Amino acid sequence: MQQGIVIAIFITPESGDPMKPVDSVLAVENRGIIGDRYYTMSGTFSKSELEPDQEITLVEHEAFEELRSNHQVQLQYAECRRNVITQHVDLNALVGHTFQVGQVTLRGMRLCEPCAYLSQMTGHRNLVKQWLHRAGLRAHIQKGGRISKNDAVIV
Repeated sequence: MQQGIVIAIFITPESGDPMKPVDSVLAVENRGIIGDRYYTMSGTFSKSELEPDQEITLVEHEAFEELRSNHQVQLQYAECRRNVITQHVDLNALVGHTFQVGQVTLRGMRLCEPCAYLSQMTGHRNLVKQWLHRAGLRAHIQKGGRISKNDAVIV
């Protein structure tokens, strides 16, 4: 069993607005995070129906460290536009797997690759190339509940 930790959580109610740090969120099964743009289907990439891979996004603290050391890019957590920042867990390995974050059961759907929109929002031109396969995980909420800072991530 692998165990990591939640070190930060971010949401924003509207597309394009800055992400706001919060101490905890309520994740709703098959829906998303209350208070986040994708819960209300107002995110930049929202479709007419919520896709399971739009419910919650996670990214590793270690990916920020790699970006800093390998590319001298000082990206802040909120800038990445992901919901949950983890530490000590290999999120890429969780595609296709079920895992626990706080009270919530998630299933890794696919990597959350960096895109031109993220690059534009952060002002880092080469972010798509520099953060390829390291920009996080899109997950489906199989069982809802609360996720808080310092919660365990159990694989």
